Amino acid sequence: MGLLDDVVCVPRRTMTLFFLIDTSGSMVGNKIGAVNDAVVNVLPILDEISTSNPDAEIKIAALEFSNDTRWLYDEPKLASEFVWQDVSASGLTSLGAACAELNSKLSRNGFMQAASGSFAPAIILLSDGGPTDDFENGLSKLKGNNWFKAAIKIAIAIGDDADKDVLTQFTGTNEAVFTVHNIDALKQVIRVVAVTSSQIGSKSSTAGETTKQEQVIKEVTDATKDIAGAQSGSETDSSAATAPAADNYDDWD
Repeated sequence: MGLLDDVVCVPRRTMTLFFLIDTSGSMVGNKIGAVNDAVVNVLPILDEISTSNPDAEIKIAALEFSNDTRWLYDEPKLASEFVWQDVSASGLTSLGAACAELNSKLSRNGFMQAASGSFAPAIILLSDGGPTDDFENGLSKLKGNNWFKAAIKIAIAIGDDADKDVLTQFTGTNEAVFTVHNIDALKQVIRVVAVTSSQIGSKSSTAGETTKQEQVIKEVTDATKDIAGAQSGSETDSSAATAPAADNYDDWD
């Protein structure tokens, strides 16, 4: 028997990418259409990242919230198995309920039960308004969750009406809130955030003392500089006292 006969394949760990999608009535039309299109087109890229990663496989979970909440699947799926179901928009914005529902799934009894172990998840929140339910209570429960504490958390504010203070409370920093003002910017930022979060979130280690979230924020911030109609959190703050650039006006036609 040779030495190679004793080699044992080590199971890869799992990194779950969560999409939390506002499907309230204000998202109707081009906004929700752009979200559907963007996620469909990014799934093959996420599958490639997962397939080529020796350390971890990437799974996808998606939660839509309006008057209530709904998971597109009852468990995370590999990107190759995740068939996107187009979501539609109507109703209110139950973000507090979405936080509570996410909290229930960020557990070993929920979606974090991979036998080989899990990396901290990446969570992408997309919203174009403000919560219409008890957001503070839902977020308070979620903030006590250890998986959420360790997660990469990025929010995409869809238009100027999005409540960026609420999104900042969710992510923990305004630098993790990226604002988009048109359809193309929304599609591009969803892709950049999903790909970057998956690449960095599924690594075994980080560079020095920089957290994975900080790495994602830096890379996405750099990328948004080249996307017309997209702003990072730091750009949004710095432009507050000045007139916005022409491509940073909302245009959803």
